[in-house]
Amino acid sequence: MENLDNPIPGLPEHQAELSTFANAVQQIRTEVGKTLVGQTQMVDLIVAALFSNGHVLIEGVPGIAKTLTAKLLARCLDLQFSRIQFTPDLMPADVTGTSIFNVKTQDFEFRKGPVFANVVLIDEINRSPAKTQAALFEVMEEGQITTDGTPRMVPQPFMVLATQNPIEQEGTYKLPEAQQDRFMMKIIIGYPTLEEESEILQRFSQPGSGHALTDIKPVLNSREIQDIRDTVSQVHISKELMKYVAGVVHATRSHKDLYLGASPRASLAIMRCSKVIAAMNGRNFVTPDDIRFVTFPVLNHRLILTPESEMEGVEIRQVVDEILKTVEIPR
Repeated sequence: MENLDNPIPGLPEHQAELSTFANAVQQIRTEVGKTLVGQTQMVDLIVAALFSNGHVLIEGVPGIAKTLTAKLLARCLDLQFSRIQFTPDLMPADVTGTSIFNVKTQDFEFRKGPVFANVVLIDEINRSPAKTQAALFEVMEEGQITTDGTPRMVPQPFMVLATQNPIEQEGTYKLPEAQQDRFMMKIIIGYPTLEEESEILQRFSQPGSGHALTDIKPVLNSREIQDIRDTVSQVHISKELMKYVAGVVHATRSHKDLYLGASPRASLAIMRCSKVIAAMNGRNFVTPDDIRFVTFPVLNHRLILTPESEMEGVEIRQVVDEILKTVEIPR
């Protein structure tokens, strides 16, 4: 990505709005950086998903700040936040809410579940069985919950941030393809570098050191987020680049190493996210680099390797990199 401090000059009518957005992103990075060391790419991708009206699945081993990052991002937004710890005994009603009989009124009243918030953090989403995971299908796609035949809208903006551990399999339930497809991105994060880990130790070497979540200052509210969404949706993407996005996604459907390719939902996600990345860099037009930056996070959880390729040790990242090298970039 380009440096946000040096937006390209000479932008047409939306320069002020794009500059405001770029500054807001920089503020979010600063606030998150008070506690979090490194992981700047993850923060950028989550921000891109937020302003693309998408949801994010964060995958990584325990102890690398997946949940902390989600909390920090939520703190940067002046929005209603809720956290749901998924467990094997969690029921769908524990997520969506349920109707309770009111003795005084002699009628049933709906009590909203924790999913009725702007930012919903679902910790260890693969710890709950399929019926509880399925409770998220409607709300993640349509922004509503239907109970007793009545649709109930969740507050807007609405975003689900979910975490999962890819290593431990005991007591977990694999997310079905339809559930994974509702996440705009899956961000895979690894261990910090030696320098980053040294900085973590230095920052938290004394009792009470570091920064608490309460030190994080909100940067944007719901109205500002919606205004930015409207602005970035107007970022220009050429017909040639739209054809390039379609070509990349189409190539996943005929690749010899893939059993399942990506759907048009993935094409739309790449286009929307690349617009936000362009705006984060102070531009009102998309470049091939913007598209390539978001392609793997958007595609990696939607693709399934053939059994033969899995046995040969082929990885999804290799396949995506190969496709990006094969599909011709517009000039």
